[in-house]
Formats: sequence, structure tokens, C-alpha cells
Amino acid sequence: MPLNKPEQHLRADLKDIASELRWSAVEMKSIAERLKQSGNPVDAESLLRMCEVFERTEARLNSYADEVKAHKINLSSQLGTV
Repeated sequence: MPLNKPEQHLRADLKDIASELRWSAVEMKSIAERLKQSGNPVDAESLLRMCEVFERTEARLNSYADEVKAHKINLSSQLGTV
């Protein structure tokens, strides 16, 4: 069964946010490497820990998007309350 419009938008939003987190984590890892090379390993490690959080959150968002696609998360019952 195809997704309704609200579900399509929700899935697209979840995927977009997950993608933005992935991009942010990649950029932060690059910054962390430069910090480490410039003699600031403490801040580099802090950024890397933040990247881990972003990556876990990205995985959760992608999982939610998959659940929307599989109709495990359904927005049609929520339309009147939004």
C-alpha cells in the first residue's frame, strides 16, 4: 500500500535530517582531525564523541523512516490533531 502525503513528507523529513546529521558528523570528524594535529586532542575527542551521538541518531531516524515506509508508523489517525 502506498504512503499517504503526510507519511511521504514524514519519511522524506526523517531521511533529510538523517542525511544532515551524517554530513555534520563527516565535517566534525575532519575538524577533530585538524584539532588533533594542532595539539588539541581533548577537543578533538569531544567532537568525536559528538559524532558518535550524531551517527546513532542518524541510524534511529533512518529506522523510523523505514517504519513509516512499512506502515508501522501511520499518520492518518493523527491528521485531525495536528
